Amino acid sequence: MEVKYYRVTGRMLLSHDKFPVWWKFSKEVRAIKREHAIEKVLSELGSNHRVKRYHIVIEKVEEIPPEMVKDRNLLAMGQLKKWVKI
Repeated sequence: MEVKYYRVTGRMLLSHDKFPVWWKFSKEVRAIKREHAIEKVLSELGSNHRVKRYHIVIEKVEEIPPEMVKDRNLLAMGQLKKWVKI
């Protein structure tokens, strides 16, 4: 099993009361399968922005090579050789 990089793009409904506003997003995550990448993005958006899963629309999930990753922290995490527990 090899961990790959995925870019997930879509939109989310932030204010769903009188004036609904759809915000576009693009997130990069590390995952083994495409389904795991979708689950990770749904979980992060729900916890960070308090958005329900049915207010998130995933438009595209693409596997990207490490050279195209924009998030330096994500790339550095992929280059770790081992975890050190303190």
